[in-house]
Amino acid sequence: MSDIIRVVLADDHVFVRDGIKSLLENEANIIVVGEAIDGLDALKVVENCKPDLLIVDIRMPHLTGIEVVEKLRSQNNTVKIVVLSMHESEEYVLKSIKAGADGYLLKGSSKDEFLKALHTVANGGKYFSGDISSILIGQLTNPSLNTETKPVLDEEMMITKREKEILKLLLSGKGNKEIAEALDISKRTAEVHRFNLMKKLKVKNLMELSNKATEYALL
Repeated sequence: MSDIIRVVLADDHVFVRDGIKSLLENEANIIVVGEAIDGLDALKVVENCKPDLLIVDIRMPHLTGIEVVEKLRSQNNTVKIVVLSMHESEEYVLKSIKAGADGYLLKGSSKDEFLKALHTVANGGKYFSGDISSILIGQLTNPSLNTETKPVLDEEMMITKREKEILKLLLSGKGNKEIAEALDISKRTAEVHRFNLMKKLKVKNLMELSNKATEYALL
C-alpha cells in the first residue's frame, strides 16, 4: 500500500458522508476516491475505484454493511473494511468480525479515535470499538483456535427453510418490516415467523439467537 490511503465511503445518508469527508479533509495521507449510497452501489464503487479502505454503514438499503463485507470476502476482495455503526452491542461487533471486517467503529467516536481506527486498519491491524475481549476476537478471526465439534439440535428445535431465511435476515440487522419486504410477506407474518423461531430455539433476544446460531452452525 502507498503512503496515501484511498478511501471509499458507503452510507445512505449524505450528511454522514459529508461529515466524514469534512473530518478527513485536513488529513494529507487520506483521500476519498468514491462514495456509495447503498449496499449494491458499494460493491460497484469498490470494484471501480479499488480503494485501500472501505468505510461502510452497518444499515443500508438493498444490502446491509455486513452483507457487503460478506460479498466482498466471498469474491476474495482484500480491501480493508471498517464497519460504521450506531450500535455498541456485542452482537453487531461479532457479526462484523465473522463476516470479515477489519474494524468496527461507532458513529459517535471522536475524531482522534476515528483517525486511529482508519490508520490501524489501513496498516494491517484490527480496530473494534465497544467492550469485547481480545480473546473472543482472536477466536473469531482464527477459526483454527476453535476446533470443537458443533452440537446437534434436538428434533423439536430443527428449523424450516423459511425460518432459516428469517434467521439470516435477523442476524444481518433487519427488523420485521425489512424482513417482510425482503421475503414479500406481511409484517404480521414476519412477526409470527420471528416469534416461532425464537420460541423453537428457546431464546429470548437477538444476542441469544446469534449465540445459538453460532453454537449449532445454523447458517
